[in-house]
Amino acid sequence: MPSAAEIREILRGCLPEIREKYGVTSIGVFGSYARGEESPGSDIDLMVEFDRPIGWELVDLADYLESILHHRVDLVIRRSLHPLIRDAILAEVQYA
Repeated sequence: MPSAAEIREILRGCLPEIREKYGVTSIGVFGSYARGEESPGSDIDLMVEFDRPIGWELVDLADYLESILHHRVDLVIRRSLHPLIRDAILAEVQYA
């Protein structure tokens, strides 16, 4: 299992590509990996911001990230965060 630091390093390396292809302006790890509480069954929770509407390309982005991280990912769009969980996620997100 990769650490949060390794995940951020991989994401930093692909940021220019996903910025150009998908309009990603920022991406960060949150959840169990950010807290150091991951287990073998954990997915990697990623919060993403875009400079344009994403639509179905979100599925392509998730597939791409899973292929480079070799792990299941769960993408959350920052502007879509529910107000009840927004503060908790923003407090723990670790940006690439």
